[in-house]
Amino acid sequence: MTTPAEPKIAILGAGVMGETLLAALLRDGWQRSQVTICERRTDRLDELVDLYHVTATTSATDAVRDATVVALVVKPADAVDVLAEVAPHLGPDTLVVSLVAGVGTARYEAAISEAGGPSDVPVIRVMPNTPAVIGAGVAAISKGAHADDEHLTQVAALLSGMGEVVTVDEKDQDAVTALSGSGPAYVFAFIDAMVEGGVLMGLTREVATTLAVQTVLGSATLVRDTGDHPVLLRERVTSPGGTTAAGLHVLDAHAMRAAITEAMLAARDRSRELSGD
Repeated sequence: MTTPAEPKIAILGAGVMGETLLAALLRDGWQRSQVTICERRTDRLDELVDLYHVTATTSATDAVRDATVVALVVKPADAVDVLAEVAPHLGPDTLVVSLVAGVGTARYEAAISEAGGPSDVPVIRVMPNTPAVIGAGVAAISKGAHADDEHLTQVAALLSGMGEVVTVDEKDQDAVTALSGSGPAYVFAFIDAMVEGGVLMGLTREVATTLAVQTVLGSATLVRDTGDHPVLLRERVTSPGGTTAAGLHVLDAHAMRAAITEAMLAARDRSRELSGD
């Protein structure tokens, strides 16, 4: 695959994740002339043009005509229809990148072919998460039948401004959805519980929030930067007969780890149901 001297990307969908991708590309050095964003809500388009000064259109077909990369960032229910609409206007070297949860590459490939588009368009599936909004997310990428490792490398570079990128087999995307896609909600729930506990013990909400947020942030950073297993780090904090041991005993009594695992399994199963695969 030959990468053009000046690739152009069409972002179809201007919700939170569409804007996140747009902002990340511009931070990473993409020129405004290389980016077109498509959204059918004109008020939203006007807002993004004012903020980012990029080309904007309400027509998906107009957006993709000269694009070397088409990023699909629409609602899952609309994704296949939108791609079928633009399929006849895709070039032979166009790369399709889907940031839509629950829709497999095979469905996109079939939709493109059935709508009269190229029969071998490479499709890369991406599962991002919401911390990407501040460049601290993680995205898992998988290749479809016509994509290769070079396409994966291209997409990893495309997404680098949104955070970390990992490559997984597409069969594992439901597990990724359950872990990192839904994971921020689990962490937010845990932080909220810590804050409420602090308030219950007499701390102000402001102080409790600062303590809880920084504790979670610092602990996650320690795991990342040391490379030590979380169990080892937990043991270093836990003195025999001490306060941490007493607290962990209660969490174990309430099966906290089992509950988190069960939550992830439920999220994975729901992802499978929604995908229809």
